Amino acid sequence: MKYILVTGGVISGIGKGIIASSIGTILKSCGLRVTAIKIDPYINIDAGTFSPYEHGEVFVLNDGGEVDLDLGNYERFLDINLYKDNNITTGKIYQHVINKERHGDYLGKTVQVVPHITDAVQEWVMNQAKVAVDDDRKEPQICVIELGGTIGDIEGMPFVEAFRQFQFKAKRENFCNIHVSLVPQPNATGEQKTKPTQNSVRALRGLGLSPDLIVCRSAKPIEMAVKEKISMFCHVEPEQVIFIHDVSSTYRVPILLEEQGIIKYFKQRLNLPIDDQPSDLLMKWKKMADRYERLLKVCSIALVGKYTKLSDCYASVFKALEHSALAINHKLDLMYIDSTELERSTEAENSVKYHQAWHKLCKADGILVPGGFGIRGTEGKLQAISWARTKKKPFLGVCLGMQLAVVEFARNCLNWKDANSTEFDPDTRNPVVIDMPEHNPGDMGGTMRLGKRKTVFKTQNSVLRKLYGDEMFVEERHRHRYEVNPELTHCFEEKGLKFVGHDTEGNRMEIIELENHPYFVGVQFHPEFSSRPMKPSPPYLGLLLAATGTLNAYLQRGCKLSPSDSYSDLSDDSSPEKEFPNSETSLK
Repeated sequence: MKYILVTGGVISGIGKGIIASSIGTILKSCGLRVTAIKIDPYINIDAGTFSPYEHGEVFVLNDGGEVDLDLGNYERFLDINLYKDNNITTGKIYQHVINKERHGDYLGKTVQVVPHITDAVQEWVMNQAKVAVDDDRKEPQICVIELGGTIGDIEGMPFVEAFRQFQFKAKRENFCNIHVSLVPQPNATGEQKTKPTQNSVRALRGLGLSPDLIVCRSAKPIEMAVKEKISMFCHVEPEQVIFIHDVSSTYRVPILLEEQGIIKYFKQRLNLPIDDQPSDLLMKWKKMADRYERLLKVCSIALVGKYTKLSDCYASVFKALEHSALAINHKLDLMYIDSTELERSTEAENSVKYHQAWHKLCKADGILVPGGFGIRGTEGKLQAISWARTKKKPFLGVCLGMQLAVVEFARNCLNWKDANSTEFDPDTRNPVVIDMPEHNPGDMGGTMRLGKRKTVFKTQNSVLRKLYGDEMFVEERHRHRYEVNPELTHCFEEKGLKFVGHDTEGNRMEIIELENHPYFVGVQFHPEFSSRPMKPSPPYLGLLLAATGTLNAYLQRGCKLSPSDSYSDLSDDSSPEKEFPNSETSLK
């Protein structure tokens, strides 16, 4: 097993996750099996109880693990399926060690950070690195480990010490450290400054880790003189200094790394049995990055949520929309709308915000209401859903978005004016959305219906079934505590809101579709977690197709992209079948 540790300096949020994902993509393109681990030094057991404003979205894995959003980057870039133990937190490590101490495993010894905590970290990494993450179920050959936070953070010290020890246990030819640092360029002078990187590398060396590669992040391309200066002061060869400047899309990052000779370096440094040139996989990434930058047609989607001030709160939703837009040769114009600004109360307080929000909603080609928790902003979401339904705007509701679509239909089409979810009104006379007590025992964290579950289609006359490749069932990831009340579904179906998908027992409603509408779909699961750059999520792809007026033509062609929808006009050697396979291979 080869281990690649990615650390960060100067600031957090510098892009370690994208760098780690890109390195994994490059090595996978060389024919190696790659897995990834994310270490978060916070004391929380997992990310499930975080507000999205704390660490961005909570990403859900197949096994129900609620983890850091960087694991979503790993899955999308590498096209693998990770597990909850691929996300290590301080809380998990301490809980593991304390449980062992309570069981008497340490035989009366004093339990300390060194060696017990550091040993636990090393054992966890070595065990998890062996777990298969590809469909072929073979043991990985490379494990990319990202250490969250920045070097020098007090909470990260035990992990740094663990890897200081681990580099000797694993041996030099099996362990490599990549340090990601910031090279700022103050507007006052316009000069790229190396001192923060020098200080960060000095701090890393002082803790016992010596970087093999220094990846310098900057707003603009870095000059050769800066590279030579970093090489001199940070005790590395010039070819060990890699530059990654801000680019138009993250698809470009693996290409930048490869162009700077990173494959040749890894081959020599880790003694890897690979060629100096990557395979077709990285070439596909290059074509995808080139095409992304040449897109001319635009499709605008209004995302109506309540965590709109930070884009990371809906990272997977954005990526799923972007994958789908890319598949049909459109540039995505995603407009974030704070749902509270669509409410009448906002009009009284700040009419400018109210009218600006409605202006955005009205001009959008499609409307998306994502998942969420809590009552704040729900009335604004209901207003957006009503607009989409009555004006026949393409609409996709995910999790809470689907539940609110049912509430809106009950109020305005069934005339149940007090219809609501018991999450927001436990005493409502028309509880069209109810809680699941067996999945909510009281403790916070992990109390929901989580992970990959099967959804069975009830009818062949379903848009979503066709988008999924006419399968009898699909498996998608869930994260919810509430569900549509199955006792009332017949009332909705009589008025045209069809529940076309349910769980294997037939008790839980999973998919809704509205008759006589271009695209009005709601799903209880979160399909965005399974979307990949070259395998767009079918519900999101359907929304983009409907928003661009091409859904019917796509369905009539048997869910195949036409040459006009593909990228064949941008590259002589590409075709829709090559780059984005038909539904039989891509959309299952």
